[in-house]
Amino acid sequence: MSDSKTETAALSDAEWRERLTPEQYRILREHGTERAFTGPYWDNFERGLYRCAGCNEPLFYSDTKFDAGCGWPSYFEPVSPGAVTEHRDVSFGMVRTEIRCAHCGGHLGHVFPDGPRPTGLRYCINGHSMVFEPEGR
Repeated sequence: MSDSKTETAALSDAEWRERLTPEQYRILREHGTERAFTGPYWDNFERGLYRCAGCNEPLFYSDTKFDAGCGWPSYFEPVSPGAVTEHRDVSFGMVRTEIRCAHCGGHLGHVFPDGPRPTGLRYCINGHSMVFEPEGR
């Protein structure tokens, strides 16, 4: 995994394909989505940290995760305001807010205004776009 934003930003398509699994590539680089209840972590409630599968940057703490019943890992806030970026998504005839890793630009999922307190937000994230680091490791 990279520690440098410059390094991941400069990766070619072939280098991304080499670095990621086919499913990670499809989601992170091609803005794909895994089917509900099929990806990793939607039902993981172990304590730890979720990192970007593309660059290993921290994205979400487990204590912000909640069961939204939607089939994707859901969080009410990222590890910091600068961990993710928001982008208008008008694909599939809908208007949504896409979430990307601020470090490598990888597609993570979407954010919706129907989450729990304290933020009222639901960051609905593709499990394949992340790797999980259990607490204490």
